[in-house]
Amino acid sequence: MHNAALAGLAGTDVRYAAWRYHAFDIAPSDLPAALDRMGALGFRGINLTVPHKVLAMELVSRADREAADAGAVNTLLREGDGWFGTNTDGYGLSAGIREDLGIALAGSPVVILGAGGAARAAAAECLRAGCAELWIANRTRKRLESLLERITPLAKGIPVRALDPGRRPAGLAKGALVINATSAGLREGEPAPADLALFPGLAAVYDMIYNPPATRLLGQARELGIPGANGLGMLVHQGAKSLEIWTGVSAAETAPAMRAAAAKALGY
Repeated sequence: MHNAALAGLAGTDVRYAAWRYHAFDIAPSDLPAALDRMGALGFRGINLTVPHKVLAMELVSRADREAADAGAVNTLLREGDGWFGTNTDGYGLSAGIREDLGIALAGSPVVILGAGGAARAAAAECLRAGCAELWIANRTRKRLESLLERITPLAKGIPVRALDPGRRPAGLAKGALVINATSAGLREGEPAPADLALFPGLAAVYDMIYNPPATRLLGQARELGIPGANGLGMLVHQGAKSLEIWTGVSAAETAPAMRAAAAKALGY
């Protein structure tokens, strides 16, 4: 999807004619050397996926608030002889939810399923955006408590509560948005991360998983008449924001071409 966007940009600006986006499979232990090598080779920017997002926090010269709040970087920009790190996952999440579900995080009650890195980035974005209240559900209590400890300082008065995914929540406001930040649903036959029937009056369900396009969680949402969307929009918008950081071209300008290319590649 990045190369599709770059091809479009090259049509109107020759500066991007030689730009290419490459994929590399790098072992975690090789990441420091790889970043040094890419810098020496003249790479403008880098995207990182797990587990490199957390590892790179210790390797960048500078990181912004988005990266600090998420505890991870997914986008690097070359600055002098070092790397600037940021995290565009939160932007991608909010833009994907707004585009596909017509919902703004600001003022919305939100339930996040999961307590890993994706959940932390989602929680940070929800709190930054000014959600009405934030509930986090996870099957492992220790991991849930660790996440709550990390994100509560970001709340600034917004209620943040723990939630047992197997029980009906007491006190959850109607009109809540459920965000799945777990990997549950990636494999066929895998159970959903929560039973949506336990959550009364949901506004919508957003599943960060985009392949397969319809998870068991989204299937239940459809059965219950709850609007739902998968994570393709998040994938596209976080990528478009990264491209904006590297090129200066607005993410809104490149997102349509990137979405079309991603959807085609995934067979949507």
